[in-house]
Amino acid sequence: MSKPFVLLATRAEDVPADEEYALFLRHSGLAEADVRRVRLEQERMPDLDLDAISGIFVGGGPFNASDPAERKSEVQRRVEAEFATLLDEVVARDVPFLGACYGIGTVGAHQGARIDRTYGEPISVVDVTLTDQGAADPLLAGLPATFRAFVGHKEAISQLPPSATLLASSPGCPVQMFRVGRNVYATQFHPELDLDGILVRVDAYRGYGYFEAHEYDTTVAAVHRAPVTETGAILRAFVERYAR
Repeated sequence: MSKPFVLLATRAEDVPADEEYALFLRHSGLAEADVRRVRLEQERMPDLDLDAISGIFVGGGPFNASDPAERKSEVQRRVEAEFATLLDEVVARDVPFLGACYGIGTVGAHQGARIDRTYGEPISVVDVTLTDQGAADPLLAGLPATFRAFVGHKEAISQLPPSATLLASSPGCPVQMFRVGRNVYATQFHPELDLDGILVRVDAYRGYGYFEAHEYDTTVAAVHRAPVTETGAILRAFVERYAR
């Protein structure tokens, strides 16, 4: 592969940050040499030459687009501004982009989606169902009409803008995946996660507001509810489609 992918991450804690990177490698099938990892909570957004990369991944993180401006840290405000600038070019040029969890907030905010806490979901396994457009999308070819996925988010998109095509929903969250243009994708669920990965995050994010201290055991039980086996195929399909 001559042109690498880029993983833009925002997790400040090393253990879940390193695990996220490893999960993207594992489920995409990419080698370390094929992925340029950028930790935006530690460094500014690099000046990315979009002609020199195959595509962009965005992982999850602690930032919420719907937080009041006065509650956002200086780092969060910087990262949001950098994503807005990057997405101006990414969307205009329809550059391959796949944002997971925090990534859906970046694209949603850029496109004018309504983002609030109406459809937050606790850390758990949910059933995600493809729309007709999702079933016809080449990135989702081969997935069953309904599949299981790991979620855990305080905010979500409650209204998509006209520029977005809804690809998947769940009972508790109407917008689980959408596309802008032909090549810019975002998921509310975590396509990179497996059971070991979600357990790392459950331990790492105790006390971050995703669940109360007394809910730890029930949260662990919730991610064991049913096996999650399909979502990694989305990362592999993204790489197979866009690797250059």
